[in-house]
Amino acid sequence: MQALYQLDVQGPDILELLGEFFLEADADEATRKLASAWTHGTWEHVKECDRLIGDSTIKWEFTRLSPVDKGILRLAVYQLKFCPDIPPKVVINEAIELAKKFSTDKSPAFVNGVLDAVLKARS
Repeated sequence: MQALYQLDVQGPDILELLGEFFLEADADEATRKLASAWTHGTWEHVKECDRLIGDSTIKWEFTRLSPVDKGILRLAVYQLKFCPDIPPKVVINEAIELAKKFSTDKSPAFVNGVLDAVLKARS
């Protein structure tokens, strides 16, 4: 999510620096590989993720979302659509936890509502 935030704020030129970013995160190798795969996968499909998010936000323009919420939603939508090995309930719960930790007090409910709508539209 933090790498997606950086991509949103600084642009795709930082993709080549993600390896260093994940090394600085002091995570184990398996975690770094997974984070890198999810980040690259999300960014590769960012337009589709953004469309699904935009279609699922009620009375809220996608351009008004904070970069933090966009990163959380993009990652979760990518996982819902392209990672069938992760149960949707787990994806949504993890996104809500990220929103609690990194965003505003209203973000967890917003993230939950958007991802629930994405999940229903996907079915």
